Amino acid sequence: MVITGRVPLLLLLGLLPVVLRPEASTVRLWLLVVAVLVAADLLLAPTVRSLAVQRRPIGAVRMGYDTESVLVLENAGRRHLRGVVRDAWQPTAGATGNRHRVSLSPGDRVLLRTPLRPRRRGDLRAVGVTARLRGPLGLCARQKTLDVAGTVRSLPPFESRKHLPSRLARLRELDGRAAVRVRGQGTEFDSLREYVRGDDVRSIDWRASARNRNVVVRTWQPERDRRVVLVLDTSRTSAGRVEDVPRLDSAMDAALLLAALAARAGDRIDFVAGDRRVRARLRSRGARDVAASLQDTMADLEPVIAEADWSALAGAVTQFGRQRALVVLLTPLEPSAVEEGLLPVLPSLTRHHRVVLASVRDPELERLAATRGTIDEVYDAAAAEQAMVRRRRTAELLRAVGLDVVDADAERLPPALADHYLTLKANGLL
Repeated sequence: MVITGRVPLLLLLGLLPVVLRPEASTVRLWLLVVAVLVAADLLLAPTVRSLAVQRRPIGAVRMGYDTESVLVLENAGRRHLRGVVRDAWQPTAGATGNRHRVSLSPGDRVLLRTPLRPRRRGDLRAVGVTARLRGPLGLCARQKTLDVAGTVRSLPPFESRKHLPSRLARLRELDGRAAVRVRGQGTEFDSLREYVRGDDVRSIDWRASARNRNVVVRTWQPERDRRVVLVLDTSRTSAGRVEDVPRLDSAMDAALLLAALAARAGDRIDFVAGDRRVRARLRSRGARDVAASLQDTMADLEPVIAEADWSALAGAVTQFGRQRALVVLLTPLEPSAVEEGLLPVLPSLTRHHRVVLASVRDPELERLAATRGTIDEVYDAAAAEQAMVRRRRTAELLRAVGLDVVDADAERLPPALADHYLTLKANGLL
């Protein structure tokens, strides 16, 4: 039972008879009248059981984008229903305008739409549907919370997809769809054509030229059907925030762009994520569903406050097969974590695969290093310079053992990683 604002107003209205007849019996009589009216209104109020509630499926949506929850209400009773229905969700679902006034005659149905804008990844659930049905006098209402299941799956936003068209255009130039052919060690033979001035003489096919009157050269296309293995670090270092965005989310954005690009290039995409243990694994996917599958797999991943076990992650990469692959390690370039955890297992990876480390750089270090107005800022600048020097030394150490290092801020990391992939493909290094 819930009383409405009319009950206090009705009690205040009792001041008039008390002024006219200032006795205790007048107060008691007025309170009795109000109590009787409230009790009668409660008895005449319809029950919440007469309200049939269903929720339509919502599906998946990118984090930070709008969707809506739709409730179907039906008056299954014989009395007119008036009241308020609240569609409650957990706070990170971003529900707004979730209180709906309803007025339903017997047999009527209505759709109630609640806007949602998820603020975190994963499955976000509805808390319940609370119905408050008023009595005919509007003094009180019956209220009950119904358990109506509802889930919206919030996926990584994939903001870097805006860079995909320009990288696909470069890819078309590489594979010849823009009338450009490349030659390089390890590339795949495509076709023969007549020699034109400017062609590399090393591409001349002398046997074919001997059978023709003109000199014939071989054309090559970038390698296809290669393997790209994405390894996402979900350990404590990925929980750090760069410009108020977790490093893990920025790494996911870079992985999605690279996966979408590599799948369009005809390569196979494998994915593994973990810290002390493997948290998620995805086998090779085609070009049509790779981004959607990766987003769905990444939706439930969260940073774990533990060190990464790179031996376990390297073992997961090996389980995908011994075929040479481009292995992309999406992990912060933190000197202590890299030197103690990652460096010992690198020889086993670089022996069989081409390995790239992609890291999100914090631009705040550069801003601190450049600001030296006060004594406190000088100390901050010295600490920032020391941190940047350690990062550069760690990057040089990784390059010395055969790794490619792509270190950029959160906004530039996805296109930088995609450009590095295209460069490797153009040079036949995959």
